[in-house]
Amino acid sequence: MKCVILAGGRGTRISEESDIRPKPMIEIGGRPLLWHIMKIYDHHGIRDFVVCLGYKGYTIKEYFANYVLHATDVTIDIAGNRVAYHGGGQVEPWRVTLVDTGLETMTGGRLRRVRQHLEGEQDFCLTYGDGVGNVDVAAEVAFHRAQGRLATMTVVQPPARFGAVALEGDRIMRFQEKPAGEGMINGGFFVLSPKVIDLIEGDSTIFEREPLARLAADGQLVAWKHSGYWQPMDTLREKNELEAEWGTAKPRWKVWG
Repeated sequence: MKCVILAGGRGTRISEESDIRPKPMIEIGGRPLLWHIMKIYDHHGIRDFVVCLGYKGYTIKEYFANYVLHATDVTIDIAGNRVAYHGGGQVEPWRVTLVDTGLETMTGGRLRRVRQHLEGEQDFCLTYGDGVGNVDVAAEVAFHRAQGRLATMTVVQPPARFGAVALEGDRIMRFQEKPAGEGMINGGFFVLSPKVIDLIEGDSTIFEREPLARLAADGQLVAWKHSGYWQPMDTLREKNELEAEWGTAKPRWKVWG
């Protein structure tokens, strides 16, 4: 099974970092966020990735082109133009297809542009390159197949941005740290039939609008409810929160061993 990752946006809300690299390449714990996302899927047996590139996509190409070089010991015979790798590091068992899907292309258009890299009519996963969570991807895939619909979307409660106070009249009784937000939102981590791509008209199509609305209206979109950890990285504050979480004894999205 393949996983498509949307990694082409400009990330303007975290311009402090995205001015020099695409948002999925912003590092958490010394590794790009994109690597963390792929490790989540790897844990659930999905190791074949199609990455939709756009803004500064060459940096993602260079990262994977040099992945083995940076992960292992190496002897470089300059005169003989030969390179020998000696191990000594962890090389992921991944197959990564990197596709330039355009600088201004919207999310739906990016997905439409990589259809040729999918496997016939086999279902595939889709996610964004800027969020992590301890989503049980394998269970979601099984749920999707049992439902027999075209699309499954992970829904989550958004993390609250601010703490709150509990009042009795004018008296503050206690503080509540980051109460859960109300309602459920799109958490990414989709499982889709390739037939979904037929609903995408072109590069200007935003996947989260017309295609998802059409699927919902036709009864072809079901929700996988995730109540565990989930965190996007849209701002520098959220980047710092992820960095702090990674520094704990057990980062909550680190489902791999």
